[in-house]
Amino acid sequence: MTGANGSMNRVVDRRALVTGGSGGIGFDIAKSLAEEGADVAVQWHRNQTEAAKIVGLVEKAGRKSIAVQADLQDPKSVRLMRDSLHEKFGKIDVLINCAGINRDSLFTRMTDEQWDEVIQVNLSGVYHCCKAFVEEISASGRGRIINISSLVGQMGNIGQVNYAASKSGMIGFTKALARELARDKTTVNVVAPGFIDTPMVQNIPEKVRQKILSQIPMGRFGTPREVAMSVVYLVSSEADYVTGAVLNLNGGMYL
Repeated sequence: MTGANGSMNRVVDRRALVTGGSGGIGFDIAKSLAEEGADVAVQWHRNQTEAAKIVGLVEKAGRKSIAVQADLQDPKSVRLMRDSLHEKFGKIDVLINCAGINRDSLFTRMTDEQWDEVIQVNLSGVYHCCKAFVEEISASGRGRIINISSLVGQMGNIGQVNYAASKSGMIGFTKALARELARDKTTVNVVAPGFIDTPMVQNIPEKVRQKILSQIPMGRFGTPREVAMSVVYLVSSEADYVTGAVLNLNGGMYL
């Protein structure tokens, strides 16, 4: 059945939490899930205005939504977010871990604070969220956990040792958890975007952008929508037999 926006209603009656849903790729993931039939909660840390905007878009699509604040570095804050969701939104059966930060620096100049903050948000944040919600997701009998990693976690990048470590760690985390949760029919997968046409990439100096494009066989940057639709696929019943997978969206830059 096709919806009003050409959607296929592939995730009807799902209830999802998207961390980092207030910005960048997370924004499109939340919007696309709603257009395909899911209720969507959006976690934010500092950007409440954008979170409110995506809540409005989800509700415009006819789905239930809520914005919830949490510091993903703090397990207590994550548990309080869970309790708030249960009270105002209900239990979830889909968790999309999309929140992430970068604090780039050459390794010889990298500070302990830059290392710790990136690891805590990008990797420990995934752990804290999975820990808080894994029981209800598994109990649903059709649970989905999708972790948004990065091309950088697979091939590395100068000035991003901390970021690469966090995103690579996310892949190992996903594969191990996928084995543990398979018996409960809960799938755990990774989406690993390459260079996506977000404000972060748009702000790269033009000469550098052209150099990056020359390394992408498909000759263009990806779109947030393309990442979002890969998440929709992994949430849908079409991906019931897919777990522990890394879905690359990088235009052939890493094979």
